[in-house]
Amino acid sequence: MKRLLPLVLALSSTSAFAQRVPLSTPAEKAASASIDAEVLRAHIRFLSHDLLEGRGPGTRGDALGQAYIASQLEALGLKPAGTDGTYFQPFDLVGITSHPKSMAIRAPRGHLDLKFHEDFIAVSGVQSPEASLDASELVFVGYGIQAPEYAWDDFKGMDLRGKTLLVLNSDPEDDPRIFAGRTRLWYGRWDYKYEQAAKVGAAGAIILHTTASAGYPWQVVQSSWTGEQFELPEASGPRMQVKGWATEDATRRVLRLAGKDLDVLREAARSRDFQPVPLGVTVSTRFATEVRRRPTGNVLALLPGSDPKLSQEVVLYSAHHDHLGMKDGGRGGEDTIYNGALDNAAGVSAMLAVARAYRALPQPPRRSILFAAVAAEEQGLLGSQYLAEHPPVPAGRIAANVNIDGANIHGRTRDITVIGLGKSNLDGLITSLAKTQNRVVKADQLADRGFFYRSDQFNFARRGIPAAYFGSGMDFIGRPEGWGRLQREAWEAKHYHQPSDELRPEWDMSGAVEDARLFFLLGAHVARAPELPRWNKGDEFEAARRAALEALEAPPPEPTEGASK
Repeated sequence: MKRLLPLVLALSSTSAFAQRVPLSTPAEKAASASIDAEVLRAHIRFLSHDLLEGRGPGTRGDALGQAYIASQLEALGLKPAGTDGTYFQPFDLVGITSHPKSMAIRAPRGHLDLKFHEDFIAVSGVQSPEASLDASELVFVGYGIQAPEYAWDDFKGMDLRGKTLLVLNSDPEDDPRIFAGRTRLWYGRWDYKYEQAAKVGAAGAIILHTTASAGYPWQVVQSSWTGEQFELPEASGPRMQVKGWATEDATRRVLRLAGKDLDVLREAARSRDFQPVPLGVTVSTRFATEVRRRPTGNVLALLPGSDPKLSQEVVLYSAHHDHLGMKDGGRGGEDTIYNGALDNAAGVSAMLAVARAYRALPQPPRRSILFAAVAAEEQGLLGSQYLAEHPPVPAGRIAANVNIDGANIHGRTRDITVIGLGKSNLDGLITSLAKTQNRVVKADQLADRGFFYRSDQFNFARRGIPAAYFGSGMDFIGRPEGWGRLQREAWEAKHYHQPSDELRPEWDMSGAVEDARLFFLLGAHVARAPELPRWNKGDEFEAARRAALEALEAPPPEPTEGASK
């Protein structure tokens, strides 16, 4: 019960700023009515059209998508907030196309050759013409987590330089006092695991895929991790030669060759006392890569605030405009375009509709509103990372982020999901706004998927900016209990990151309209409240927020010797 108390308090009271000013004004309510299904559907129809060829980063479709979004924001009369007085914040990506064929596993008792695509997926971890593992010893490292606050270290000081690490996906979930139980944290994400493996000097890391631990089937790994992969230009820091995934069946075969049982190893990994297990087998692979730079960019527009002082602060709306582009090697008659209608033409559409609602207000809110359509989310949240590292205003002046990724396409619900509920005092405000729509707020109903760390708000949260991120409700009006979850699971199994993610006539946008209106009313309230939102005490991002606010008070740095005066 003690662990539930902060969440209960967050849900039973409105936020400090909600108590001091009206929840919403008549003008805001009237402006929210401008958000309708036709507006949402029209934007989705264009952005997911075949002519945009899946909006792959650095492609013609990517540029067309950016141009469309910028033109819509300009038509609303919003000010350019990008580079050199434009709506665009351009930056380069490094595209890496890897061509692995097989992975050789060698042991005293025999050998095994894993097949690319069927058994494993691998990509280069270096921005070089070739990536390789040369008889690298395979070591099972459990979940590959180092978390001092939980007294957890899966590496136990072992020298792992030059090794290839076999890593479990997700994080331990048996004890709710450790790693939040079934709620997945950053420690459970694949990008964390690759980052940690590089830090300890590993040559490669292979993550064991299961549908349960990943939250999606193997076909999503096949579509998302093949073809050209993107990174920001190489920065300083440790790198690995190879980043990989393996199926459960392939992993079991490798472990049998090593004389080990996967279930026994998996059980041992759930304990703090786990020790890394050298498997006595080696991994070898070598493949060519094609490396090239490709331009992409974020689209930024500003609605200046009406208050002389508070207008220096902004409420940030974000939605990623990219998707996966074109499928390689399509056969005759096969659909090869990853249209990305729901993911995330729908989110950009909602953001544009919210921008339209702000322009319907008789005057702008006190704080400014910044709209950001960010690039390369599907490649590891790269556009939001770049924006967070190069913001048009300091992080301490960004009041909150409302991130929109996806939409409800099945109709109205009695609930709405807040991913990350309990993390900030935005919860009370969201709960009150949902109540005006006769809806209730629920915590992430798929908490084991780690959704808070899988979309763009994560990069803003890491810099201390309180973030609101939503999932569709699942309690659908007029539908039997459990229907919403079945629809979600069916969509993920058939359409997530597949060419079939297309706008369909049967989509019911009434729930998406209700959600978008809530997003607008949430940001409008924050934009006129006297106090800034905050992370709850003890949250993982609280210290970053404190640092961002303190940076605003710091004196400017002294000029270095020889600098111009």
